[in-house]
Order: sequence, then C-alpha cells, then structure tokens
Amino acid sequence: MISKTLIATCLLTLTYLNAVAGEPAAELIATKGDLLFTDDFQRKGLGDWKVIIPGFRVSDGVLIGTQDREDHGAVGRVYLPMKDVIVSFRFRLTAPTRFNVVFDDKNHKGSHAGHICRIAVSPQQIRIGDDKDGIMRNDIFAMRRDPQQKLAAEKLIQGRGIASKVLIKHDQWHTMQVEIVGQQMCVSLNGRPVGCLQSSGIAHPTKESLHFTVTGQPVLFDDVKIWRAVSNDRIRGSTTWGS
Repeated sequence: MISKTLIATCLLTLTYLNAVAGEPAAELIATKGDLLFTDDFQRKGLGDWKVIIPGFRVSDGVLIGTQDREDHGAVGRVYLPMKDVIVSFRFRLTAPTRFNVVFDDKNHKGSHAGHICRIAVSPQQIRIGDDKDGIMRNDIFAMRRDPQQKLAAEKLIQGRGIASKVLIKHDQWHTMQVEIVGQQMCVSLNGRPVGCLQSSGIAHPTKESLHFTVTGQPVLFDDVKIWRAVSNDRIRGSTTWGS
C-alpha cells in the first residue's frame, strides 16, 4: 500500500474547460519569484531551444512542433536547472492532436530517459503525472512492457497520476500555467484550475530541462516564461474543485 504521506492526489474534475485564453492564470500553490527564462520567438532561429527529435522550428513569431518520425513525437527542449517553478505558455492546436510538457534530469538514472514529471495534453483530457516514481521508473517501465507483469505494474503506479476532462478547441490560442512546489504540481488552463497531483517524484531536486513533445499534427507555442516559485503554503491535500 502506498503511504499517504508520500502520495496524495488532488483531482479537479471539470465537465469542460472552455475559458478565454486571455484570462489571468490562477496561482494555486505558489507566487512568481525571479523570472528565470522568457521567449516570445520574435526571431528566425530556435535560439535556446534544442531539437532532440525532429521537428521543431520558429516561424512567424511562434515555436512550431510537428511529428516527423513515426516512432516518436517531436521533442524541443530548453536546458535550465530548476526545482520549484511556475511555467506559463500559450499554445494552439492546428488539429485534434496531442502534446506533452516534460521536466527531465538526464543525470538521474533511475527513470527512463531521466523523465521526472509531465503534463499530457489532448483535446479532451489533461493528465498530470509523476514519471520519476511512476510510469517511467526503470523497473515499472520494464514491467509495463511485459504482459505477465503489466497488472502488477499498474498497481505500483496508483496515485502517481491524475486526469481531468477538458475541451480544448483547435485553431484557438489557449494559456497553460504549471506550478511545481515540493511534491506538488498543479495545472491551470485559461485561468481556471485543472488539477493538482502530489507525489514524491515531483520533488526531485533538479529538473535540468523542460521540453515539449508533439505527437501528430502541428502545435504552436508562444510566450514561454519560467519563474522561480515561492510557496504560498496553500497545500491542497485532498481538496477538490468542482464546476
């Protein structure tokens, strides 16, 4: 049984989220400290962004990610050592496609590819996940690929991720904010809270980088900002939001 002191999930279940992208983001567990990174892509080149898997490019003032390989989504990464942060960005789906926001530490060898935590975004769902102690932990990653151990693996990842229903229309700009403080990661979409996950892996002391992974048709990104997070001591625990 997973210890409640290590794992607590806070799940916001909204029937639909369809707010205006210009609404101010909700600050759920932290306030913005020093600005660590900002990019409005008003240039021709990729700048600080590294293409790990094609293809990402900058065009017309936005970062564009499109899956070019059949075996993996496109990966565009910016390297910035961080721990507790608030990340804000705008995005636009050009079709009913999917993307992830992923925090990594390549020096951590206990999880696949050094994955620490992520937000998986699709038109009808946002999933918040602990990769380090969840689905990407090396032993669990291997077990989930073994049909005889998959059921046991699913039990091990209970409490390591939550999913919330949303409605994200394509060809419209949306704003997402991610807050990480200690073991807790919270997500807001268009100024409205989506959900919070509390899980031990999120507290990994060094998230070495942040990247977007795009699966399928193009996703446009703009106005990426990263601040140091200052906890507001508003620990949600088992609190839920409703619509």
